[in-house]
Order: sequence, then C-alpha cells, then structure tokens
Amino acid sequence: MDGIIIVDKEQGKTSFDEIRKIRKEYNIKKVGHSGTLDPMATGVLTILVGEATKLSDYLMNHDKEYIATLTLGEKRDTGDSEGSVIDKKEIPDLNKEKVLEVLNSFIGKSKQIPPLYSAIKVNGKKLYEYARKGESVEIKPREITIFDINLININNNQIIFSVHCSKGTYIRTLCEDIAKKLGTVGYMSSLRRTRVGNFSLDDVGKIISIEEVLKNEPEYRLKDNELKKFLNGVKIKTNIKDGLVRVYLNNKFIGIGEINNKDLKRKIICK
Repeated sequence: MDGIIIVDKEQGKTSFDEIRKIRKEYNIKKVGHSGTLDPMATGVLTILVGEATKLSDYLMNHDKEYIATLTLGEKRDTGDSEGSVIDKKEIPDLNKEKVLEVLNSFIGKSKQIPPLYSAIKVNGKKLYEYARKGESVEIKPREITIFDINLININNNQIIFSVHCSKGTYIRTLCEDIAKKLGTVGYMSSLRRTRVGNFSLDDVGKIISIEEVLKNEPEYRLKDNELKKFLNGVKIKTNIKDGLVRVYLNNKFIGIGEINNKDLKRKIICK
C-alpha cells in the first residue's frame, strides 16, 4: 500500500507510537510521518506509507493550523505544561481589545528563536540534548510567517487562540512571546493541530493516494518512447519549472517525477 493516512493523534502518545500502530495494523514496514507532534499535543498527523515516505520533505514544507491555549503567570523551562516552573509574574488586567492588539501584531514575517527543548540540531547535537545537560548553545533565529491569528476565548489566566502559520513555527515560543508583549510570562498548556497543508481533521481515517496528495502539482504526459527512460531513472528534457510533477502515460498514472533545471527524473513509481 502506498499513500497517506490521516491520524488524529491522541494526547500522551508520541508520533512514533502512531507509526508503530499503523505498521501493525497494515502489516507494512515502510512507514513514516511528515512533521512530528509533541506527546502533549493532539490533532492532524500525516502518516506516510510505502512509496509515499519519499514525499516527506515535500509535505514538511506545508503550512499548518493550530488551536493553542496560553496560560499566563508562569514560565516553564520547556515552554509547555510538561516543564518545570522557572519564573512567575503577576498578570496585568487584560481586556479583549488589548489581547487582540497583541495577537494581531504577530501577523506577517518575523524572526523566531526556536525553544531550547526542541529537536533542531546545532553542531550535530539536538538542542534538547544541550538543555538536559545544562550546556549553553547559540540558537539562531529563523524566519517564520504568521498568516492569520484569531482570539477564541479569554478565561481567567488563559488565552485560547487559533493560528495559521508557516513550517518551522514553534507555537510554544509564540505563546511565550505573546505573554511577554502582554507584560507577563506564560507557557503553552494545550495544542491541537487542525490542519497540515490540504489535510484537516475532516480527513482523519482516510487513506489518500499519492496521485491525490499531489493533485495541485502539474502533470507530465510521457511519450511512448519516454516510458522506459522514466522507469529506469534516465533524465528527460522538459519545459516545466522545477518541482514535483504527476506523470502519466495514456491517461494512466505512472508515478511522481522531480524536475531540476528542466530535467525530469523518476522519484516514485506507482504500481
């Protein structure tokens, strides 16, 4: 089986727990995912099966949507509810207008410093490995984009909001930055991912074919004398811009090709 299975990850489970479950359920070894979720988080997890594992990099580039809860007044070392309290501050009087003003100030491109407790590698070591050993390390900011952010509710010391963001955005860090602009400290106390690219919670349980996953990418129609070249991994000259393409022969879906400098080469063959 080749394709993508959309899972609603449960709280307390790791992304690899979900992979193991799919491996067992479908009796298939070649299984991966395209963007991990922390154990405390829930929501959309795209599980890649069979040849679809080769699309991991492509799917990781997709934008995402979340619903997050920011708890104010405490700062935690991990930035979420699983960490230890390292600071406390009074919470100023908040009103809807002030919170909306702060939330809206994050819309657009900005530089974000990833959390120390993350899997980003610096000098060959993951950041959380430095954190666990109490070692200092320079963390370079990364450019992110917040496309939209909306207030859902203010409840005592908690702010619930939705956010549509680019890949690489850490909601834990966003929560801390929002709290700072509000004049206090805070941490992410819950997180639910509602969408990854074109896949939402409405797609949970579906098995989506490779052809369907790339339905928005251009097509390439093979000539009869190009089929053997494509199947054997020989480059084919095209006039299509760089990227992935769906490849067909006589209206039959053959697989996925990748174009670099107008050269088409096999990436996935679908049987």
